[in-house]
Amino acid sequence: MEQAQIGWIAAIIIGGFAGWIASSFMKSDTGLFTNIILGIIGAAIASFLFGLLGVSFGGWLGYLVAGVVGACILIGGARAVRT
Repeated sequence: MEQAQIGWIAAIIIGGFAGWIASSFMKSDTGLFTNIILGIIGAAIASFLFGLLGVSFGGWLGYLVAGVVGACILIGGARAVRT
């Protein structure tokens, strides 16, 4: 997230979109606050995982992609733990 150079308000907005896209893709029924949290935490997790693979994204579009991928990972992990 530090490399993306976006502000906190932009991170919240983009995180909300990323969480919403991921919850739509994964057919998960989550609220606005949960979508924002999923998107922001998901972006941090995906950025870390992509960094281990040597892949880096920049700017708001990269943050959005990382957020969607990371949020999908979080939703899938939560489903695996619940069942």
